[in-house]
Amino acid sequence: MPDTAPAAPAEAEIAALRAEIDALDDAMHDLLMKRSAVVARLAGSRAKGGTTPLRPGREAAVLRRLLARHTGPLARERLVRIWREIFMASTAIQGGFSVAVHAPSPQSGHARLAREHFGPIAAIRVHPTPARALAAVSAGEASVAVLPAPAEEEAGAGAAWWARLEVPKLQVVARLPFVGEPPGSPGALVVAPVAADPSGDDRTLLLLEAEAGAPRARIAGALAEAGLAAPSLIVARVGQATLALAEIEGFLRADDARLASLPWARRTILGAYAAPVVGDAA
Repeated sequence: MPDTAPAAPAEAEIAALRAEIDALDDAMHDLLMKRSAVVARLAGSRAKGGTTPLRPGREAAVLRRLLARHTGPLARERLVRIWREIFMASTAIQGGFSVAVHAPSPQSGHARLAREHFGPIAAIRVHPTPARALAAVSAGEASVAVLPAPAEEEAGAGAAWWARLEVPKLQVVARLPFVGEPPGSPGALVVAPVAADPSGDDRTLLLLEAEAGAPRARIAGALAEAGLAAPSLIVARVGQATLALAEIEGFLRADDARLASLPWARRTILGAYAAPVVGDAA
């Protein structure tokens, strides 16, 4: 005879919880479909105005707002990964998107950062040099380039990609990863053929050309006198020039009066990016 005994209390509770999850899944799916419809309308408006769907600053501001209200067992990094996939799905609705990465191999750290940020199904192509990755963006073959974050050890060789960036045609617009960057991780910068947009908490990359042999202390002092806080400063000797790449706190614009007070004529804003946020480990 079939067993007609009532389900054990634990089984009944599990069934009720699964039913609750199913209802939540349906509600989340409904909201995703509604969000996609709004994005499609936005894409139509952008097509008329000729604007770009790439808004790294806006995305960072949304993530900060969600992280500020986030509670519960879902890890902060997981929340960001979920919303990054939503962002990229929305970008795909608005047109094609592809990524050019400078990395030794598709399995290297920078390629992994690109996949985590832009999604595992994004069209990503690895290039052997930063110049090749940037050329792909300039030619319209890729939407963005992902390049190694500047480091002191590669600056003196005269081959630093940031020293030859074609501004304003190409600009830095984001830093990877946005959340939970551990010390010593292979950070990367995103370069795109659009201007960076402010997120509310940003860092600006400022390229300076000082006199030959200018010491680091003089450059740091000039920045401080101008009222420009620089958490990091990379100095490179390239030929007869002294190039300095300063990470400046805040979102600098070309008409900022503080730039005019610097003692060097060449001062170029290479772009800006949202300041990274801490992850669960912190």
